[in-house]
Amino acid sequence: MGITQKVILLVFLSYFSVFFLYAEPLPKEALFYNTIENKSVQCQLCPRRCFIQDKKRGYCGVRKNQGGSLYALSFGKLVSLNDVDPIEKKPLFHFLPGQRTFSIATAGCNLKCKFCQNWEISQKRTEEVEYIYLSPEDLIQKVKDSGLKIIAFTYSEPVIFYEYMLEAAKLAKKEGLITVMHSNGYINEQPLKELVKYIDAANIDLKGFKDDYYVKLCEGSLGPVLETLKVLRQEGVHLEITNLVLPGFNDDPKDMEEMCLWIKENLGADTPLHLSRFWPTYKLFNLFPTPVDTLEKSRDIAKASGLSYVYIGNVVGHAAENTYCPECGKVIIERKGYFIVENNIIDGKCKFCGEKIYGRWK
Repeated sequence: MGITQKVILLVFLSYFSVFFLYAEPLPKEALFYNTIENKSVQCQLCPRRCFIQDKKRGYCGVRKNQGGSLYALSFGKLVSLNDVDPIEKKPLFHFLPGQRTFSIATAGCNLKCKFCQNWEISQKRTEEVEYIYLSPEDLIQKVKDSGLKIIAFTYSEPVIFYEYMLEAAKLAKKEGLITVMHSNGYINEQPLKELVKYIDAANIDLKGFKDDYYVKLCEGSLGPVLETLKVLRQEGVHLEITNLVLPGFNDDPKDMEEMCLWIKENLGADTPLHLSRFWPTYKLFNLFPTPVDTLEKSRDIAKASGLSYVYIGNVVGHAAENTYCPECGKVIIERKGYFIVENNIIDGKCKFCGEKIYGRWK
């Protein structure tokens, strides 16, 4: 072999060694699916239980059947990375207030909410957005390097990047890190019960309390979300709920009362509820923002139903951003937007009267 040929060979080998060093690994095989006849599969991750033919994808668009095996196409392909958010933005008001989170997301979702605020990533397939590949191990190292102690799985829908979330959460647990997720709760019981072993806190979107609301506005159903909420509380995960109040759709006082009574009876009166203001977006630009008066009336209903901690969100400066002691009524956490102004909770109790306050405070 001549010198020229050797140089060409060395350059060739050098190029491909670099390529393989930085190339993404092969797609990750999904968990929770069954192989059926003719190389078809049935996904068991979420309540849709999609039947997926060979070379086709499920409803979420990021789980694909290849030859009778299901693959999680979005594994490690992060569209949001190293976004440092206050934990109050998740929103979690009763879980380590004032702390910051290392927030991540991938593309895709298993619902199609017409009011989605993050539709640019939630309603896209992985190949339709820019992303950075990061293994679970590298993610944990990045979190440690950042000095933060909390990882948040958020923005799009963590359920559809379940395998990545699960692996990252297991590693986080070993490293003494804390994990939280903001989810639509559209997941089956078996994968949920495996996940909650490694999740410390969750905020679940309870989008409405009528099944036809879920069908028409989200292409989903209510029942599975209610089951998710019960499992999370039973398994000891810190739980908070967000209800986005859409004017003319889910703001009926009777429905609001029914929802709040269900929360009290099934999850406990101390379950924090965030009533969030809708702003026109995605496919509902024709609507007006939720009137503040509607939110205040909804909060009154929730309090009258027996819920102890009810918040109004997306209305900066509103008094219902604060946490009030359910016993003495004094402000025990004062907030301005997502930021803590004053914290009067000492050892998990009201500074003024000693009432125990639901949450994790240190």
